[in-house]
Amino acid sequence: MKFIIDDKIPYIKGALEPFGEVVYLPGAQTTPEVARDADAIITRTRTICDEALLSNSAVKMIATATIGYDHIDTDYCQQAGIEWTNAPGCNSKSVEQYVLSALLVLAKKKGFELKGKTIGIVGVGQVGSKVARVCELLGMNVLLNDPPRERAEGPELFVSFHQIMAKSDIISFHVPLSMHGEDATFHMADTLFFESLQRSPIILNTCRGEVVDTFAAETAIERGQVSGMVLDCWEREPQIDRNLLQLVNLATPHIAGYSKDGKANGTSMSVQAISRFFKLGIDDWQPQEVDLPEQTKIHLNGLNRTEEAIIREAVLFTYDIREDDQRLRSQPELFEQLRGDYPVRREYPVFRITHEQVDAQILEKLRKLGFNIIE
Repeated sequence: MKFIIDDKIPYIKGALEPFGEVVYLPGAQTTPEVARDADAIITRTRTICDEALLSNSAVKMIATATIGYDHIDTDYCQQAGIEWTNAPGCNSKSVEQYVLSALLVLAKKKGFELKGKTIGIVGVGQVGSKVARVCELLGMNVLLNDPPRERAEGPELFVSFHQIMAKSDIISFHVPLSMHGEDATFHMADTLFFESLQRSPIILNTCRGEVVDTFAAETAIERGQVSGMVLDCWEREPQIDRNLLQLVNLATPHIAGYSKDGKANGTSMSVQAISRFFKLGIDDWQPQEVDLPEQTKIHLNGLNRTEEAIIREAVLFTYDIREDDQRLRSQPELFEQLRGDYPVRREYPVFRITHEQVDAQILEKLRKLGFNIIE
């Protein structure tokens, strides 16, 4: 058997070598010639798996170690009898961490508290539901918009997109990219969207760049139709719009889901899927020795500090979005390299909190976020 693997997928080396030939390549170098005699491709979003790549190949299975799969032509795969799988939810906790870091940074910078603010979450799948949970934990009012779920589950939990635009102080997008149909998300945030906003909200996009119209976003910021914007995803990546880069509050190179935990999850889900398909017998495979940050112990002193300030210190210890923002602004031409060489980021369960004069209710919230509290 022959496996082609994107060489930026972490912790995968050694997993499939016992079962055949393994070729590690940058995603863009997976060509029709390379794929011709391959049985499987394990990839990320930079490999376009379409008819041009697959038509004369022996590929039987594609596994992408990502939530998104718009780089896979699923219609063609179905016609050609090629199985495919993605990794739903693999990095959802990582995106939750990113969003919380962004919100806490902006709240402090702009001089408001998150508690009592209304956040509209557009797309309530694996990621959006986790973002909703942590926002509720911080005392925010949460509005949920997800038409497919509303049709399936009823309207009780959901509001219309119009209500999101009318009532939200913050709007966070967590939708897949869909170009057509009643649930199309391409340019969901367009000129009409920004003109319809009633509270000049902060906008966050951590899903797909094409969900936000670049020109409309620039105009909205310049006109004050929004009070802030956080962009992790951009149209025409990696050639991002430099004007929009200068206008937004926080800018990052599509790394919201790039915690080592999220990457390890995506890798394990892909290897396990390949194992099940080809009956390799490693259906429970997990990566070993996931990288750790230099420091995993946090000491919090709660004397004369607000709940939000204490939580902010803990969250930013694990991930400070401002560092990624600074790296991208200083070298936007290195967008892809900043993704490929991303530093170690781990999620809350890796960290242990010691504390003094911190209220028990605050400690319980930190525990619910996932931190280990040392009594």
